Amino acid sequence: MTAPTTGPVRRRITVRGTVQGVGFRPYVHRLAADLALAGFVSNTANGVLIEVEGPAGEVGRFFDQLAEQPPPLATVTGVGCEDLPATGITGPFTIRPTERSTGRTQLPPDTATCADCLRELADPDDRRHRHPFITCTHCGPRFTVATGMPYDRAATTMAGFPMCPSCAREYGAPADRRFHAQPVACPDCGPRLRLVPADGTGVRPARDADALTTARALLAAGRIVAVKGVGGYHLACDATDARAVATLRTRKERGGKAFAVMCADLDTAERIAALSDAERAALTSARRPIVLLRRRTPADRLRLADQVCPGSPHVGVMLPYTPVHTLLFGLPGDTPGPRVLVMTSGNRSGEPIVTDDAEALTRLAGLADAWLAHDRPIASPCDDSLLRVRPDGTEQVLRRSRGYVPRPLRLPVPVRPALAVGGDLKNALCVGEGDLAWFGPHIGDMGDLATLEAAERAERHLSRLTGVTPRLIAADRHPGYHSTGSARRRASQLTSTSLELVQHHHAHIASAMAEHGLDGTTPVIGIAFDGTGYGDDDTVWGGEVLLADYTGYRRFAHLTPAPLPGGDAGVANPCRLALARLWAAGLPWERDLPSVVTCSESELAVLGRQLERQVACVPTSSMGRLFDAVSSLIGVCHRAGYEAQAALELEAVATEAWHADTGAYRFGFRTLPSGEASARQPLGRLSRAGRWEIAPPLHALLADLRRGTPTPVLAARFHRGVARAVTEICRRARGTTGLTTVALTGGVFANALLEEECAALLVADRFTVLRHGEVPPNDGGLALGQLMVAATPTNDETE
Repeated sequence: MTAPTTGPVRRRITVRGTVQGVGFRPYVHRLAADLALAGFVSNTANGVLIEVEGPAGEVGRFFDQLAEQPPPLATVTGVGCEDLPATGITGPFTIRPTERSTGRTQLPPDTATCADCLRELADPDDRRHRHPFITCTHCGPRFTVATGMPYDRAATTMAGFPMCPSCAREYGAPADRRFHAQPVACPDCGPRLRLVPADGTGVRPARDADALTTARALLAAGRIVAVKGVGGYHLACDATDARAVATLRTRKERGGKAFAVMCADLDTAERIAALSDAERAALTSARRPIVLLRRRTPADRLRLADQVCPGSPHVGVMLPYTPVHTLLFGLPGDTPGPRVLVMTSGNRSGEPIVTDDAEALTRLAGLADAWLAHDRPIASPCDDSLLRVRPDGTEQVLRRSRGYVPRPLRLPVPVRPALAVGGDLKNALCVGEGDLAWFGPHIGDMGDLATLEAAERAERHLSRLTGVTPRLIAADRHPGYHSTGSARRRASQLTSTSLELVQHHHAHIASAMAEHGLDGTTPVIGIAFDGTGYGDDDTVWGGEVLLADYTGYRRFAHLTPAPLPGGDAGVANPCRLALARLWAAGLPWERDLPSVVTCSESELAVLGRQLERQVACVPTSSMGRLFDAVSSLIGVCHRAGYEAQAALELEAVATEAWHADTGAYRFGFRTLPSGEASARQPLGRLSRAGRWEIAPPLHALLADLRRGTPTPVLAARFHRGVARAVTEICRRARGTTGLTTVALTGGVFANALLEEECAALLVADRFTVLRHGEVPPNDGGLALGQLMVAATPTNDETE
């Protein structure tokens, strides 16, 4: 029996996870001091390093308690420990300064102002009363101010603001809530707000309070103010002022796309929308996302301007998440201003969000009537995140950005160091190495040089923070994608960096698999529905059933193709898509059909010749385009001013009849070619695949239209018909292959009605259903799937 250790012991402890920028070192310091232990704690390239020395029992208690109650924003993913020779030191435990280097430390996302800081903000006796940049170790900016790792003030955009003596004392006091809080500041040491009018007079000198008071008055007067937040500029106006909202919509060339709103508090949000407990929790979480909520009826709700979210029963709502937002709405005693503000990204349509102050004055000129700016630089743009809450309380993130980025995702299988560039819509990058992957912030649609440059900056910033040096770049197979072209150029410029092209819908399915922790040893039945994806046969795919794992896929079934007149440019005209679908199904263009009535005689003539001669008519199996076509066929939306407008409005109409017993349209199926669907065959391409026939539901829909069936019933029957068709094709796949796991993925599954109905029917039929949660189902989650397909080592590579 070994005698117990009686002398001092020393241990080196490494802590991995989200442990920098969250007050973890002060927490360790307090714990060691309480136990009277000697040693030090320091940030390192890979986490937090601790060396602790003292009596064996106290060192043991220190180790046991270390991961029990970490700071609110910390996440411990691993703790390593090794014994060292004791040195005999008895001095106080210290926090050592950090040497700058690259590493794998997990930096936390930006988080909303905490309750303690909000109390100080409103307290006239507190020295940070009304300070627009109040923060502590439990809240505030992290990702958007970090310029490198490890995370210390010198590696943030606060480096240019020397701490005043009072802030320095708090920063150095272990018992203080701001101990080693890197963005700490106060009115004496900055940053500072300023108001910039659009009348040519330049910067108007003002105290922070004066700038906020003037901005609030401008908003109350119906003006548009560009407000600089933590991740970029917003364009703000009074959401109840119809003229102000219409002006903003016109200036920004927004079309009919909905605006998000920011409510002063939860009570105000309750007046706009009926909230479930899960929706309240999402709204008030530290992430503070935009949450899609069901609007109250006009008699009950705070009246928003009709142009906030035209044609939609939902409204995107968020709560203030920075001190500037809180002060903009006003503290008790302030002159009242609007209680609900439109808060839309500070950019022109199709451009990235603006972060630079000088650039904001030029790029937002003509959009804003004034700029509420500040002098703290933004290291990385970071747009607001967007999600919806399902009836079961789970969340489906539709845009993953502020509040999430750069929190890593743990991968089910290790990957080689790689960069995945995503697609051209809703673009977000992803880097990965080992068992971790990091998404970058939402970038947007890759339509111009400014967005491409923003993507390149985002990649460099993400690489600095994660320490990943890509040896492989993954991109979409679409030959015309800007993201793919950029990836080609980058791969050609870098030595030892290869390019891997990944099929669009395979990437969607792999993304769902990775999010749910599947290691890929068993394929899944992937239902990949979206608007556009480049297919293996050089046509546009988008209504796909693939049998897939990370190494390959087989096209098991798909929608019957129809011409896409005008290619991508034709998507703006759902009426033409509807007529192309009728033409492909052999159905006549009867003169009183809503889609026919919408088109002029010349337009009909040109479209007819185009279809007959197949000029600029790429075949498409897209489910998204089918939703657009049906939207026009039943008279909902004939011309689209923004992406997915027709489908969104179709879903909104279907909601009106959803709880009635409407029935469902039935799709037809062609028998799968014999022998092509054997699960024992490798997951390679199929030369032919089974088809869902569109003609039967179109026949039934037109018959209902002739009978005068209400439009909401038509829309609901179509949604339910698609869900039943999904279930039927999954039964066929299970019967042929034995597979029982289904992944629902692609942008069409942002449709809440369709996703809920598909999941319910599949679960009732004993399938395991994978639905997206934190990773968006749309192209915002595409990069994760590209990473998994391209960077997962094959068996040959791992042996």
